Amino acid sequence: MDKIRLDKWLWAARFYKTRSLAAHEIGAGRVLVGGQPVKPAREISLNDRVEVRRAGAPPLQVRVCALSKVRGPAAQAVLLYEETSDSVAAREQAAEMRRLAPEPARDFEEGRPTKRDRRQIDRWRGR
Repeated sequence: MDKIRLDKWLWAARFYKTRSLAAHEIGAGRVLVGGQPVKPAREISLNDRVEVRRAGAPPLQVRVCALSKVRGPAAQAVLLYEETSDSVAAREQAAEMRRLAPEPARDFEEGRPTKRDRRQIDRWRGR
């Protein structure tokens, strides 16, 4: 086996839970092969560069190391690809930025107004 459909490989490598979801994401332009948008039926081979873009995360750039038509355990799926060093660095930097980001709930010092607070606010507004 020297070539396989991209949607089957993404499913077998556990990037997506179903093959139809993989095909949908490829069709939406969130998966690139060699920097170019492709169709789900595009055949990939060893050493192809695949970029998977996900919402809220940096793009995942991988090199195809092995081909598989079947979805196996996660330990086997990891052997199908190798993440590039640029992708690893970008992912670690994004994780660090999330870790250092301020907690959004800190803006609310006292939380929501209580029932008593609401009555006082209504009296102050003249209701």
